[in-house]
Amino acid sequence: MTTFVDRVELHVAAGNGGHGCASVHREKFKPLGGPDGGNGGRGGDVILVVDQSVTTLLEYHHSPHRKATNGKPGEGGNRSGKDGQDLVLTVPDGTVVLDKQGNVLADLVGEGTTYVAAQGGRGGLGNAALASARRKAPGFALLGEPGDTGDIVLELKTVADVALVGYPSAGKSSLISVLSAAKPKIADYPFTTLVPNLGVVTAGSTVYTIADVPGLIPGASQGRGLGLEFLRHVERCTVLVHVLDTATLESDRDPISDLDVIEEELKQYGGLDDRPRIVVLNKIDIPDGQDLADMIRPDLEARGYQVFEASAVARTGLKELSFALAEIVSKARAAKPKEEATRIVIRPKAVDDAGFTVTYEESEDLYRVRGEKPERWVRQTDFNNDEAVGYLADRLNRLGVEDALMKAGARAGDGVAIGSEENAVVFDWEPTMMAGAEMLGRRGEDHRLEAPRPAAQRRRDKDAERDDAQREFDDFNPF
Repeated sequence: MTTFVDRVELHVAAGNGGHGCASVHREKFKPLGGPDGGNGGRGGDVILVVDQSVTTLLEYHHSPHRKATNGKPGEGGNRSGKDGQDLVLTVPDGTVVLDKQGNVLADLVGEGTTYVAAQGGRGGLGNAALASARRKAPGFALLGEPGDTGDIVLELKTVADVALVGYPSAGKSSLISVLSAAKPKIADYPFTTLVPNLGVVTAGSTVYTIADVPGLIPGASQGRGLGLEFLRHVERCTVLVHVLDTATLESDRDPISDLDVIEEELKQYGGLDDRPRIVVLNKIDIPDGQDLADMIRPDLEARGYQVFEASAVARTGLKELSFALAEIVSKARAAKPKEEATRIVIRPKAVDDAGFTVTYEESEDLYRVRGEKPERWVRQTDFNNDEAVGYLADRLNRLGVEDALMKAGARAGDGVAIGSEENAVVFDWEPTMMAGAEMLGRRGEDHRLEAPRPAAQRRRDKDAERDDAQREFDDFNPF
């Protein structure tokens, strides 16, 4: 059974905002005591949080669909709905968050680091919050916004100071077991290690982490064996340690060629050229292993490598190796720039930024309005309530959408779409739709919406012509 997963695709959905409430206060001798509808609650967020006690993404491999709770709708008596509960997902230290295209969204390193993967929708305002001098008793409320939904990819890159690399059965697991308190599985056949093992080493006053990276063989960077799955775990390391088997029984292998092969795979993977290297000649407790180590050591030192001879079985050479690694790690930590407090960056709005754009789409014969506020207002509007639609028209007019449509060449009766093509709301523009309490009529009504809709009729006629042409084509060509 799989116990280690370092890459998963997660389907996240934040909670929807609760709808606002349209209510009128009523009591004895006060049949119309004014609007008292409460606001809807905010939808819960989906938040990723780094937890040092979590070491695998296995939980999300089995349950990839995660959703936060919705906000509760508002109620009468000025009672606001309850906010949805945030869904907190714990992830290992070193988790990278990507989108489906492979773009990095967040790099989560350090205990407590958080990232909001999906933001909950806003709650809709109740009619008590919408009341004004001109609209004293609104007969509508705003709808809650839907929460964010989407797919993200979580990749775990082990946070370790030292990475042991080498052929299978080179003795990496044995070394990590004697250098630290880790207890990895050890055997003399290839691919004993199927997951990266992590251990903590103390050398003098320096404490550092060490990991062995399994599955590196020729072609690993192109996906052969297990190497491609685990090469990402060496990206965060400070130093690379080549563990070379000086007692291999395979006739077509020797420590120098093993080193060259692993270096080529690291080069093909990329991004590791600046890491210092150390070579460990392992298994010198075997007579032939010591003889081979004596033969190849001058060659390795001539290449510029710092070489150590060690034996996990006899426990020789381990102290010198651990202190040498501690020295390199200490220097790297000292050279690392100090983290500064997060600076507050203020990005003021540009003078000519209206917050929306208006473009004419000739193929659709309509003007499209795109912007955060107009699209959010459309999502919050109950189009079954004419007064709510009139309120939306007033808000768009105050924002300057009407003036922008005039500048773009729009005329009365032209079609206007707000939002993207997938979920746009299309209506006929009437430039005389000015705000005014005298136009509202009874609660829930707006006389401005009783005018004919020529643009909608033109679109219906165009759709009918297209359907007729399709039917004629189908009759002419039945096959």
